[in-house]
Parts: sequence; C-alpha cells; structure tokens
Amino acid sequence: MAVPRTGPFAVRTSDERAQLEAFLEEYRRLVGELLTGLTEEQARRRLVPSRTTLLGLVKHLTFVERVWFEEAVTGTPRTALGLPESVDDSFLLAEEDTIASVSGAHREACAGSRRAAARLALDDVVSGHRAGPMTLRWIYLQCLREFAQHSGHADILREQILAAGA
Repeated sequence: MAVPRTGPFAVRTSDERAQLEAFLEEYRRLVGELLTGLTEEQARRRLVPSRTTLLGLVKHLTFVERVWFEEAVTGTPRTALGLPESVDDSFLLAEEDTIASVSGAHREACAGSRRAAARLALDDVVSGHRAGPMTLRWIYLQCLREFAQHSGHADILREQILAAGA
C-alpha cells in the first residue's frame, strides 16, 4: 500500500512550477513553525559567535522573500521597502522585534511573494534587483538555496536551545 504524500512529495510528477512552489512552501511552513513554543529569550539566544539567532534567522528569511520577490520583481529599491542595504544587517534584531512581530512579517512577506510570482511564468525575466536581469525560475532556486541552508542552521540551534531548557 502506498504511503500518502504531502508537501513536495505530492507533486513528484507535476510540472516544474508546481514542484518548485511545493518545495518553497514546505520551507516557508518549517520557518513559520521555527519559533513555536519558544520564549522571547530563547528566540534571541546566541549560541554561535556570529549574529545568528533563531529570531534573526526568521527575520533574515523575511528579508530574502522581500529582496527576491518584491525588489527583484517589482523594482522597488530596498530603501523604499524599509530593508537594510546589507544582507548581514538583515539578521540584526531591534528591541521591538518579538516572536509575534517577526513571525507576522514573515507570513506577510510570503503572501507578497506568492502574489508577485503569480503573474509571471518561470522563464519571465525581471530586472529589479541590483544584480541585474534574472528569471523567476532563478529566483525560486535562489530562495530554495537560502531556505535550505538556513533551515539547517535553525534546526541545530533549536535543538540546542530545547536541550538546554529554559
């Protein structure tokens, strides 16, 4: 008997766009669950010498969504979007950043990304990013790369935080 599959496993024989979107949606879901059950202190806890924290990773992945879908697709500059110029600064937390505010911003950015991508085909070229023209396919692949890399970081950090307790 076949095991029912969900997420990206449900679209193994679908078209390329459905596959790319399913994998990206799976990562978006995982990032959305990353801070669940943590205290504000745990979400901000630094366990490595870099600026990397769980809350900072979610904030950075919100930046990723907005840069690649809002900036690249719409041509709106980062400054007009209220985003830092430097990718490194996208990990920085402000005092007012909370689990609720950062998670909400991430959900809103994902919704905006879906809207921006909906009107484009994979081979459509956008030119709003400072790196120059790129296809929507390239944007999906770039975002998958970013989400995969940082989801791995987040899994390890979360495991360490939960193992240490409050």
